[in-house]
Amino acid sequence: MKKRIYLILAIFVLADIYFFQLVKTLTANAFIVNGYWAFDLLLIFGLLFFFIVRTPGKGPAKAISWVMALVLLSLVPKIFALPVLLLEDITRLFRGFPPRSVWVSELALAIAAIPFLGLLFGLTRGGHYYKVHKETLFFDDLPEGFDGFTITQLSDIHSGSFTSEKGVEKGVAMVNEQNSDLILFTGDLVNNQASEMDPWIPTFARLKAPYGKYSVLGNHDYGDYMRWEKEADKHDNLVRLKQVHGEIGFKLLLNDAVIIKKGDEEISLIGVENWGKGGFHKYGDLKKAAAKVPHKAFKILMSHDPSHWDAVTLGHDRHIHLTLSGHTHGMQFGIELFGFKWSPIKYVYRQWAGLYQTAGKYLYVNRGFGFLGLKGRVGIWPEITVLTLKRKK
Repeated sequence: MKKRIYLILAIFVLADIYFFQLVKTLTANAFIVNGYWAFDLLLIFGLLFFFIVRTPGKGPAKAISWVMALVLLSLVPKIFALPVLLLEDITRLFRGFPPRSVWVSELALAIAAIPFLGLLFGLTRGGHYYKVHKETLFFDDLPEGFDGFTITQLSDIHSGSFTSEKGVEKGVAMVNEQNSDLILFTGDLVNNQASEMDPWIPTFARLKAPYGKYSVLGNHDYGDYMRWEKEADKHDNLVRLKQVHGEIGFKLLLNDAVIIKKGDEEISLIGVENWGKGGFHKYGDLKKAAAKVPHKAFKILMSHDPSHWDAVTLGHDRHIHLTLSGHTHGMQFGIELFGFKWSPIKYVYRQWAGLYQTAGKYLYVNRGFGFLGLKGRVGIWPEITVLTLKRKK
């Protein structure tokens, strides 16, 4: 972690020094010049304090979110402007290094303004800029009675980050507007503590689906990312969180499976506890969860972390038709335009947002309903997933 922070600091400082050449070209105002460096020094201090000096597991989470947001607002626009300044320097090299052109600096500033405004929107409004993503999936062995069956998937609510009651209620209303047969939630109801959900229980209890609402736990739900005075407090927190799932009308599947019936036909819904690659805890047990599920049953698996799909699910002795995951949030930062999709999280997770298919098995990774760390979302908007199951004719 510290190496990454030092790298970010190095990029931040180098970009600042270079971008400052633009500032000097456009103004000599002492207030602007001194304010430029004072703001950057405060951000650098903030990064050092919150990620290096402070005690892990403690510290004001909201303050950390603000530091991250301000670093993005400061750094990303400068990176977009730097190629223009660099091209000018290349031409200046062959012209005996005359003074910088004012119009080129103004052009670079205008280019920097575009990502700045985009970031500003994402950080102030993006956290509740919900998008409905719809996919139709075809299966040879889907029971006929489930042809056209619809599922709304939610993931990563992270209720401890919410500040806008109006924004959250808008998202919940959008979920109900989909009129899906089934609602599935794939983990991370809170950031750390069950009490984070207390103000939001009535809101999420309004979610409705005729064939029920089911859920699993995510890595944040276990309280592993904060220090507890007593181990019993952590245990009690998890007990309470499980109760909250029931209070909002979700049946929590803990390495277990249920049957969804429609008329005389049925499909199996499997839910595992969190299982993640690397340093994440591996509470999930797919073998246990699917033990009573018939081999020939049509199976849908809820598993919070998509790394479980490659590592366990694909090689499981029973054919899991569809796996639903979340966890990545699409890093809450990236680009999705005209079919192009990119986020830095792709270098960590092979499957990080949207639909994937391997050997006749599907995985859908939800981008998350809420947000964590970064205050809001930029380019990768909060998601409500609607999947329609179809039988191949």
